[in-house]
Amino acid sequence: MIKIGDYNTLKVARKAGFGYFLDAGGSRTSEDILLPKNSTLGSDLNVGDEVEVFIYRDSKDRPIATMKKPLAKVGDLAYLRVVSTTKIGSFVDFGLERDILVPLKEKLYELQEGKSYLFYIYLDKTERIAATTDIERYLDIADQHSIGDHVRGTVYGFQTNKSALIAIDNLYKGLILKTEYFMELNHGDVLDLTVIKIYDDGRLGLSPRKAPKEQRLELQEIILEYLHDHNGFMPYNDKSSPEDIYKVFHTSKNNFKNSLGGLMKKGLILQEENGTRLK
Repeated sequence: MIKIGDYNTLKVARKAGFGYFLDAGGSRTSEDILLPKNSTLGSDLNVGDEVEVFIYRDSKDRPIATMKKPLAKVGDLAYLRVVSTTKIGSFVDFGLERDILVPLKEKLYELQEGKSYLFYIYLDKTERIAATTDIERYLDIADQHSIGDHVRGTVYGFQTNKSALIAIDNLYKGLILKTEYFMELNHGDVLDLTVIKIYDDGRLGLSPRKAPKEQRLELQEIILEYLHDHNGFMPYNDKSSPEDIYKVFHTSKNNFKNSLGGLMKKGLILQEENGTRLK
């Protein structure tokens, strides 16, 4: 039984000038599958040889074989780049000559050309390889992580309260609460995160924040750089509004005040009524 969208081990049934025909187990030679010469990676094959090939459908909807390795196979979750968008959906590059279609009904959000997102790869009703952004059901519960672990995750959705849904290692379910992030997040973003909670359903609570001390020192460097770039003065101090601070420094007012306090203790800045100045 041939598995479309997966690897198959088949025997070479006969040679042709443009490639090889592989025995697909049918009773007629017309059911044999073509392995084009330009898809053999330079291998010189003989009748009777067994080869491992990936099977997909060509532009004429015929099964075709390749010895090239695609970026994903059916049943995989894969981080793939969008190459084009049409009236029927978007196409993503999965490493072979023919791109994979993401049908309109399988797009839970807009896909931008040139950007990568997390997809689940499946076979549609016509046995064509396709992809979907609806990946929640294909993610597992992580059972080997502890609070404090550092992980990498991909944003694949948002709850109505703007908390971000995260695929940890593109395999497991995670969540960043809205109160845990102060930067703009978008579908497809890849983040370095820390596990801060394990929910009853097994989903991991995550934060993009670094350790408080590390976070404070990093913000201090950002403030000093801002001051140097603006002639040693900025119209922001610990009395500035949280909205203004977030707009410029992408952090909370509390973090901003703590960082200003640290810089003042070091004797590097001076707060004034209308802002902050380098000493």
